[in-house]
Formats: sequence, structure tokens, C-alpha cells
Amino acid sequence: MKIVCTFVLPLLLTVPVIAQQTEPTSESSSKLKKTLEARPQLDRNKDGILTLTELRESRSRENERPKPKKTAPTYSDVPYGTHPSMQLDFWKAKSNKPAPLFVFIHGGGFRGGDKASVNPALLKGFIDAGVSVASINYRLSGIGPYPIQMHDSARAVQFLRSKADAWNIDPTRLSAGGGSAGSGISQWLAFHDDLKHPNSSDPIERYSTRLSCALAFNMQSTYDPRVIKQIIPGDAYNDRALKPFYGLPDDWNWDTAEIDADLDALIKDASPINHLTADDPPVFIFHAERTRTPGNIHHPKFGEYLESAMNKLDIESVRRTDADYDSPAAPYEDMVQFVLRHYQQPEPPGN
Repeated sequence: MKIVCTFVLPLLLTVPVIAQQTEPTSESSSKLKKTLEARPQLDRNKDGILTLTELRESRSRENERPKPKKTAPTYSDVPYGTHPSMQLDFWKAKSNKPAPLFVFIHGGGFRGGDKASVNPALLKGFIDAGVSVASINYRLSGIGPYPIQMHDSARAVQFLRSKADAWNIDPTRLSAGGGSAGSGISQWLAFHDDLKHPNSSDPIERYSTRLSCALAFNMQSTYDPRVIKQIIPGDAYNDRALKPFYGLPDDWNWDTAEIDADLDALIKDASPINHLTADDPPVFIFHAERTRTPGNIHHPKFGEYLESAMNKLDIESVRRTDADYDSPAAPYEDMVQFVLRHYQQPEPPGN
């Protein structure tokens, strides 16, 4: 019998070797490239390339970092007005002399949100620095349109000043800040003429509404859809929160509806930037780079728009995005230092 031998080695040599899969980098992945452009600090070895490993390690470090815990308020649900929504929480800093005050104003598109969302990093940072903190609720747009949100917040500031002796507050060093709608209210208070009425029969109304400075993160500087359409790409001007804010029906069309004189005046008055004058206090502006997308109501161009206006009036503004920082907590540490620095400045007029 003839035995036939089959040699397989030559066949094996002809099989292509599977290449080892290479790790995605910013040079091969458009997502990593965009991430590197937005947050260059993630490139840990500074070689100009962001690898998937570097991104994962950065996220791991952020997740492992202990999150600041909220401490219980000294006083909770304190009414500052007649409506049930007009309440605030207050954290009293340890101080042998009257302490400065920071007022947190929550966001939520003027339609939602709550004082319980006070930023824990800001709360801890201020309390550790000897600054008392208040977090306020205000009437939302489902209860009524502009200007009640701003006027409620102004009254909260006046009420807190009226508690200066009882709560050990220095009424000449008072700032405010918040995100989104809270940023808009904070800017509105910072830029608006003083709302105090020295001869009012209501003693709370006799106090000033002026601020030492303001924090505005994830902010809008105008609530005029006509202006938003010009400065923000996409359809941010048609954000759903704006219609109830102005008491308009859901089917209102900003492109085709007629804006009469009364609505025009209301829209202009609601936009913080329209109240900006040369005697107004400094503002810290902050955005996340991920909001730099068409149609985003938190687009960084809102900050650029305000910064330009403040520069023309020679008012200090600090504008940052998360790409300027190495960690999520760092922006809020910077905000605390910004406020502390301005507490050292001469008090704003009207206090």
C-alpha cells in the first residue's frame, strides 16, 4: 500500500497573521480627538495624544475622589415671604465676627429645581472659609411668569440682610450664584438697580439687593429669544422653558408670532445683560465644553457674549470652561477664591 504524506507547514505559513489590535487614540478616534480638544489636561504624559487608557484612568481617579457631603443647615425651610415657595435654608459659619454670606440660587429652567440642590463643593468651600451660606426657593413659572422669580430672590437677599444681627451676617459682603436659571437670577440681581425702598411700610423692603459679586455657571446672559437666535447656533432660542417664563402658550412660535410692546419690554427686562452698567460687580462665568453644541441653552457663547459686554464697561469678569481644569472639583474651588477675593474689596453701593 502506498502511503501519501500531507505537509501542512507550507499552508500554515500562507495564513495571514492577525495583527494585534492597537489602542484607540485621539489620532484614530474622532471622539477621543474631540475630548482632547475640550479637555487637554487629560493628556497625562503631555505627548499631544489622548489614549483610551489615559481617559479611563482619569475617569477612575474622578470616581475615586471622595465627594463632599452636605452638612445639615443651621436653619431649614425659613419663610422669607408669604407664598409657600418662598423659603430658604441657612448654614451658619463659625466666626467670632459677622461672616460674609453666599446665596445659592438653584436652576431648573425656572420651571423646576429646589434649594436642596445646593452645590456641595461650594457649600463646603464657603463654610470652611468662614462664609455662611443660604440656599433659596422661589416661585416657579408654573405659579407665575417673570418677574416673580427675580423679585422673590431679591426679597430673599433683603430678608437675609435683615437677619444680620441674629445670624451673625456681614450685610456688606453678600454674593450670589447658581447654575442655569439660578445663574440668570444671580446676574439679574448683580446688574439690576437696587430694589430697596427706604420708606416702605414693609421693613424687609428697606434693605439693599446689591451684591459684592456673582457666580454664573452653565449660564445664560440673555433670555431674549431674538438675541439668542443671533449668538447661539441652532434652535436654543426655542427652548421650552422660555415660553412659560413669559406666560406664553406652548404653541407660541418665536419665528412667526407678533411681539407687542408689552412683551418686548418684558423680554428685555428679564435679560440680565440689559441691566449691566459700569458700577456693577464682577462675575465668574463657567461652562462645560460639552455644551458647545448647536441648540444648547447652556452654550459657552452666552459667557462670551457677557464677557464682551463687561469688558467694554471695564468690569472684571473671569470666564472659564472645564477644559481649563484638571478635576471636576477645581472650578468650584476657583469660584470660592474668586468670591473671597471680592469680599476684600470696598462694599458695593447701596448696602
